[in-house]
Amino acid sequence: METRVALIGIIVETPDSVGELNAILHDYGKYIIGRMGIPYRQRGISIISIAVDAPQDVISALSGKIGKLAGVSAKTAYSNVVTRE
Repeated sequence: METRVALIGIIVETPDSVGELNAILHDYGKYIIGRMGIPYRQRGISIISIAVDAPQDVISALSGKIGKLAGVSAKTAYSNVVTRE
């Protein structure tokens, strides 16, 4: 199985979606390398970055589930680092 390192950038505009977002991230916890969240109180949003090391389809599924949440957007940047397990 091949895994890739990627960064998922998340903008949360609807605080009501945070519970669902955290549940999704918990489900994919074994793939998460690290997480950084920044509350931007002046704009009423949160900015979150998630570093992952996972198979391509897992990264796509995670980003897709996050992007389907109300008031949440996600974009993924992939590295060229591919590891064969």
